[in-house]
Amino acid sequence: MTLSPLDDYAIHQAPISMRHVATSDRNFYDRYYFNCHPSSDEPFLVAGLGQYPNLGVIDGFVAVLHDGVHRVVRASKELTLDRMDTSVGPIRVEVLEPLRRLRVVCEPNEWGIEVDLTWDGSVPAHAEERHFLRTNERVTFDSMRLAQVGRWTGAIVMDGRRFDVTPDRWWGSRDRSWGIRPVGEPEPAGIAAARPMEGFYWVYAPMQFDDCAVLCIVQERPDGTRVLEQAVRVWGDETRPSDDLGRPEVELRFRPGTREVTSATWHLREPDGSPLRIDVEPLLPMFVGKGTGYGFDADWHHGMWQGRLVVEAVRYDLSDPEVAAQMFGIVDAVSRFTASDGRVGHGLFEWLVLGRHDPSGLG
Repeated sequence: MTLSPLDDYAIHQAPISMRHVATSDRNFYDRYYFNCHPSSDEPFLVAGLGQYPNLGVIDGFVAVLHDGVHRVVRASKELTLDRMDTSVGPIRVEVLEPLRRLRVVCEPNEWGIEVDLTWDGSVPAHAEERHFLRTNERVTFDSMRLAQVGRWTGAIVMDGRRFDVTPDRWWGSRDRSWGIRPVGEPEPAGIAAARPMEGFYWVYAPMQFDDCAVLCIVQERPDGTRVLEQAVRVWGDETRPSDDLGRPEVELRFRPGTREVTSATWHLREPDGSPLRIDVEPLLPMFVGKGTGYGFDADWHHGMWQGRLVVEAVRYDLSDPEVAAQMFGIVDAVSRFTASDGRVGHGLFEWLVLGRHDPSGLG
C-alpha cells in the first residue's frame, strides 16, 4: 500500500490510507466554490477547485463576467498522492485559517486573467442540511456542504486592467461540499434511457447583510415535493445563535417565453412566527456552467480526465446573438436583496430550472 503525507496526521476515519476515500463510488468529490463581486453589476468572478479521488483528477477554474464577455481560465491534472496540494496549473486555493480565511490565486497566464484574493468570513461557516437523492434507485446525491458569506481583499487583473478589491464593497459567498454527485465522463444511460429525469428545480441564495447572512435552499422534484430545504439567519456576532426561518417558499418571475428569472421573492418566517419577505433583484447573471465544468459542455466536466496537465481558456462574447443563445444551464446572479425588516444586502441568487415543474406550470 502506498501512503499519503496525510497519513501522518491523526485525522483518519477508516482503516485505509488517506489517499483513498471510504467509498468506491466513482462520483465522490471534494470541492471549493467562491464568488466575488463589488455589490453591483460589474465585474463578477466565480472560482472553484475540486478533487475526484476515485477518478484520479483535480481541476479548477476562474470565470469572470465583465463588459458582456464571459471568460474562463481552467486547468485539470492527475491527482497526486498529496491531497493537501490544492493547486492545478496557475490556480490554487490556500487555507490560511480554517473556516475563516482563505486565499484564491490565478497566476499570470497567456489569457490575461490574474487573481490574488484573500477571503475573510463575515459570519461563522454554516453546515447545511445533508443533500440526499435517489434516481432510478441509485444514490445520485449524498453530500454535505458548508456555506459562508464574507469579504475580499486583493486584486483582479484582466488584460492589464487592475481592479483593486477592498472589503468595504467587494463581498461574496463560498461553499465547501463533499460526497457523491454526478462527475466525470458520462456513464452509460442504463435504465435512465427508459426513465429519464423529468425535471430539476433548484434555487439557492446566500444573502449578505451588514450584520448577518440569510441562507436559503429549495430543491423540488417535478411534482413539487421537496428534496432539500433550509432557511437560516447566521449572525456576525458568533455568540448569537442562528435563527431558523421556517419552511422557505420562493416565488420566481420569469421573462416571458424563457426560464430567465427577472425577480423573485422569498417568503420566510421569523422565530416568533411573523412573516419575513425578501425581494430579489438580479443584477448580473452568469451562466456559471459554461466553460467551468458545472454545465453541459461535452469537452469539460468536473472530474473528466483531460490528461496529466491541461491548462486552457474559453471566451464568450455575449453581444453576439449566436453566442448568447448557447448560454444555458445553471445561473449564478449577483443580486440585491431587500427584506421586509428594512435590511438591504447583496449576494448570490442561483437557479436551475430544467424540464417539468408542476407548481410553476412548466413542462
